[in-house]
Amino acid sequence: MKSYLTTTILLSFFILASCSTNDDTSPEIIIDPTVSPDDAMTTANAASFMVDANATKETTALFYNLKRLSKYKTAIGQQDAFTGFYQDAGGESDIKKNTGFDPAVLGSDFMFITDKSNNGQSNNWFYQQELQIISDVKNAYAKGIINTFSWHLREPYSENSFYTADMTSEQKATAFKSILPGGANNEWYKKKLDKVASVVSNLKSANGELIPIIFRPFHEFDGSWFWWGADFCTADEYKKAYQFTVDYLKNTKGVHNILYAFSPDNSYTTSEGYLSRYPGDKYVDIIGMDNYGDFNNQGQTGSDKANAKLKILSDYAKAKVKIAALTETGYRVTNTTPAITNWFSNLLYNALTKNDIQISYVMFWNNNADGYYVPNGTVSNTADFKTYSLKTKSALVNSLPKMYEMPK
Repeated sequence: MKSYLTTTILLSFFILASCSTNDDTSPEIIIDPTVSPDDAMTTANAASFMVDANATKETTALFYNLKRLSKYKTAIGQQDAFTGFYQDAGGESDIKKNTGFDPAVLGSDFMFITDKSNNGQSNNWFYQQELQIISDVKNAYAKGIINTFSWHLREPYSENSFYTADMTSEQKATAFKSILPGGANNEWYKKKLDKVASVVSNLKSANGELIPIIFRPFHEFDGSWFWWGADFCTADEYKKAYQFTVDYLKNTKGVHNILYAFSPDNSYTTSEGYLSRYPGDKYVDIIGMDNYGDFNNQGQTGSDKANAKLKILSDYAKAKVKIAALTETGYRVTNTTPAITNWFSNLLYNALTKNDIQISYVMFWNNNADGYYVPNGTVSNTADFKTYSLKTKSALVNSLPKMYEMPK
């Protein structure tokens, strides 16, 4: 619904001075029935719409600015943008090689950080990866880039894999249930969360403030390829694990620089399907989806399917004052898999913008020696990506507002 208030708040994104509140005892917000919940968020009350009402002011600002950004731009991001390069070329991010600007979002992972082999010693490869990730996150924050973390957590038995293809039938049937409160591996899981909490609580900028991150636990849970997939736990068990994760980090460990993202794969077609394992509005800041399948050589039909699913996210985010995002996507090009003509500038862009949807960011997966999701400036679809990055509703880091400050 468009209204005078909508226009006023959009303008306020640029011109209003404000402060955020972190008071858990804030009164319930009463919303005029003629005003949508989305319009009711202001710079002063943004924290009351978040999972963590005690979030740091930078984290609250990130929530507010992501929400407002989604009304007119979609930030472009990539996993491992500073360390994953096509043909291992190194140097600047492949996105910057192509466009002249870094991505607006950097994707990282807690996988190596929480690995059983990370012993915290300077000569340990896993600890070196931890240090590299921390360095990249700090570098991104200094540039005004948004930081998001996934977690490919290895199963609690041998801790060798997160893929069910590498697990026994017994392990698949019991792994996820075992990390729930009262389960045989709940203490193991808490120790993993302790490590996450330690790292996130020490992510500080050069000025000493905590760096906000988006955390996306147990992603793509509607598939069966991860041990937290829908075939291996009930909806209630999934919700309990997600809720436990948030409560433990926020309340037990006192971590207040996280926004929490919920992201199934693309299997749903209705809002009921999307929300079937949703842990509740009190536990989710970002309504996400991972979607590779609809963009895999399905042309405009696939683009329209993706748009319809994104609209479900966007509509829910508008109604509940959440942030909608395409948390993973891409089409991988290799020596044997050619690029799709106008994949970025037409198929993806239309999926992100048609039907009045508001998607705050899109995350492409990482480039490596053998293939790429984002062209680096020397390959056949270089111009397609650059055209996409320059479109009205696309944003690299140079097009972002100050994401960690409330607008003044």
